[in-house]
Amino acid sequence: MAIWLKRGAAAEEKAQADRKVRDIVEAALGDIEKRGDDAVRDMSIKFDGWDREDYRLSQSEIDAAVESLSPQERKDIEFAQAQVKNFAQIQRASMTDVEVETMPGVVLGHKNLPIQNAGCYVPGGKYPLLASAHMSVITAKVAGVPRVITCAPPFQGKPARAIVAAQALAGADAIYALGGIQAIGAMAIGTQTIDPVDILVGPGNAFVAEAKRQLFGRVGIDLFAGPTETLIIADEIGCDPEMAATDILGQVEHGPDSPGVLLTNSEAFARATMKEIERLLEILPTADHARKAWETFGEV
Repeated sequence: MAIWLKRGAAAEEKAQADRKVRDIVEAALGDIEKRGDDAVRDMSIKFDGWDREDYRLSQSEIDAAVESLSPQERKDIEFAQAQVKNFAQIQRASMTDVEVETMPGVVLGHKNLPIQNAGCYVPGGKYPLLASAHMSVITAKVAGVPRVITCAPPFQGKPARAIVAAQALAGADAIYALGGIQAIGAMAIGTQTIDPVDILVGPGNAFVAEAKRQLFGRVGIDLFAGPTETLIIADEIGCDPEMAATDILGQVEHGPDSPGVLLTNSEAFARATMKEIERLLEILPTADHARKAWETFGEV
């Protein structure tokens, strides 16, 4: 018989939260459709406390972000991007065109053609997440997409320098300091200053994911993504409580709606893991986000 030592939010509570997100996103996208840049600016001020004359970064701002990197930071970014680019090139090389005359006068085949415009979202309002810039911009460029634009939210009141540098080094054609629904809506719908894209890619919070869901069909998207979630299945023989706690918190810190679940056949191990989680939440720099997720959605 299953025994819960800790339960997360009830199903109805989760459904209400989902409905609230859905309604907010629907209204926001409708506003962008009607008012364009003015709506995007209002949302940026409201949600991120961020305003500037032009949300597109200038070349001098981009250059300054790249130059601000330490030698080790630049080396790390270039190493990661080289790995992504290498595999993307291998993938692209595997996609060969076909043309064959199956019988006199009948020619069949297929071609692999890049789309014309891609919009890449790089989350980073809580802390910079460079990997999304590597994996989205580089793959689009290797595929041959002529125009790749990127959006990332401001970090601590200014463009996130490491993300901007990663976007630039990956080959982005335009970089915008915009986050959330306003970034997704601006890229997909278009505004007076931002031409719309053909596909949206990249992870994000519940509002970003819902915006992509609602815009699917108008533009392509990479996938329907929910919040980060993790399920640890372990016992006291194969795992120690600190490791289980670290694995759970390493995922729930991604956002306040990220579920983390421990499934075990040992109550002693379960209680020890819960104790470790509380200990780690006292020292983790990401504890504010991780604690909210654990308290609301964590289960044992």
